[in-house]
Amino acid sequence: MRERDGTPPGHLDERTAVLMLHGRSVPVLAGCDLDFKSYSWADALAKAGYDVFMMDLQGSGLSPRPKMDDPRNVNPAQQHLLKPRPPGFTPGPPNYPFQLTNSNSDRDELNTVVEWIIRERGVKKVAFIGWSAAAFTMGPYAVKNPGKVSSLFLLAPIFPPEGTSNAPDPLPQPGFPMFLSTKDGTWNGWGNEVHCEGQREEEMRDKVWEAIMKSDPVGSTWGPVGEGRSRIRNFVRWGWNKTTAAQGGVLGGSVPVLIAYGEYDRQVNTSSEDPEFNFSVPALYNAIAGDHKLMVKLDCAGHSVVWEMQHKNVHNLSKHWLKHLKVDDKTQGTFKMNTNGDISPAP
Repeated sequence: MRERDGTPPGHLDERTAVLMLHGRSVPVLAGCDLDFKSYSWADALAKAGYDVFMMDLQGSGLSPRPKMDDPRNVNPAQQHLLKPRPPGFTPGPPNYPFQLTNSNSDRDELNTVVEWIIRERGVKKVAFIGWSAAAFTMGPYAVKNPGKVSSLFLLAPIFPPEGTSNAPDPLPQPGFPMFLSTKDGTWNGWGNEVHCEGQREEEMRDKVWEAIMKSDPVGSTWGPVGEGRSRIRNFVRWGWNKTTAAQGGVLGGSVPVLIAYGEYDRQVNTSSEDPEFNFSVPALYNAIAGDHKLMVKLDCAGHSVVWEMQHKNVHNLSKHWLKHLKVDDKTQGTFKMNTNGDISPAP
């Protein structure tokens, strides 16, 4: 966990704590605290007076990565990416033939951090900001623990409306602990969602990968010298669907919710026949039972909006949300934001 404490001296009794959580494949520091130009979201919030915390779940970033130092525990279909081979590595089935973590362990880890912040910083609740697959952890946690969560800001949330509610049996689930990603694969995958002039800076190809590698001291030594491979934990998820989102009227009720996503984001709105991979942001907005809910579509933005030209507008949107819990002076509705940061009702 990293902290950027922006609470002004003499105002500790007015401290507002914010907790930021990463998605599936990008560590929290690379995603939320990129040390390049104006891209650090956490720094922008701290400068606005917030006490900002960022956490990596087990298996991600600088948190412990059990079973992930062994290259044999890479997805067998991706072991060909380990060239040159790490010392002593011979391709083959995983030595630990299971997925690494699951929804229960992730939410337990989130709870540990939340309780630590509440205790150590003397706050009653924590404001949540989550990117992408962070929704799988933060959404259900907020539903179960409304007394600890003041608000929920979900950027590009992954939401399967018909996803399963029940844990699989047995746990741990068979499989392998981790996937790999490459520098080219990361950049090119992101590029599939670039459709506007100036949507991303060419420099970001190196800056983002350098930050990911800085959070992966082992993966950075795998693969081509000077490039490395990013290790991505493999986890089992359940309990985040239209039933969960509506449960008890908590979301949009005692926990106000703001959802934001890019118009070109093809990861959050899919058309898979498998309900576990059929994702929809509008379905999340519709599933939330409470009235205090807002949704903003960002012009000229993809899933990696934190590294695109709209990043400052996302920072400003989150700052306004944390202070006012409104968008365009409203607590409910759907909106669009242009590249100048202007907000208007969605057509």
